Amino acid sequence: MSTEHGTPELPALPVVFRPAKTRAVLIVAAVALFVVVSAVALLLDSLSPAEKTSFVFTAALLAGILVLLARPRVRADEDGLTVVNITRVRRLAWAEIVRVNLRSGDAWVFLDLSDGTSMPALGIQPGNGRAAAVRDARVLRALVDRHSSELPSGG
Repeated sequence: MSTEHGTPELPALPVVFRPAKTRAVLIVAAVALFVVVSAVALLLDSLSPAEKTSFVFTAALLAGILVLLARPRVRADEDGLTVVNITRVRRLAWAEIVRVNLRSGDAWVFLDLSDGTSMPALGIQPGNGRAAAVRDARVLRALVDRHSSELPSGG
């Protein structure tokens, strides 16, 4: 799925990068945790109604945390990237992205930005498989290179 020069073929936009396996595991775990803890709380006759409510509330809180951990993604469209991390969403124009990095040992992709800062993009991470993360990072890097070069000059 590369051109003869080693550049990956670019997907049609919009395209979304997300850690699908991690997301599936976290969502299934969130549902299972909520169902099991709530069922146990409701089935225990020795608990008061307030204690049962406390168990269900705690299960919902823990499930919510797992769902937040499943949230990361990177969405590329014609205008730029939307980076959704655990609790933050940031919209970036193509011109704001200088470089896409996934170095050996990195837990996820980092974007070097034109303001001199760097931000994580948790939607591409080796936890789902190093080869897939490297492929996705290369595709994102190629998209950044392509769309940055299409920007009008003189601006």
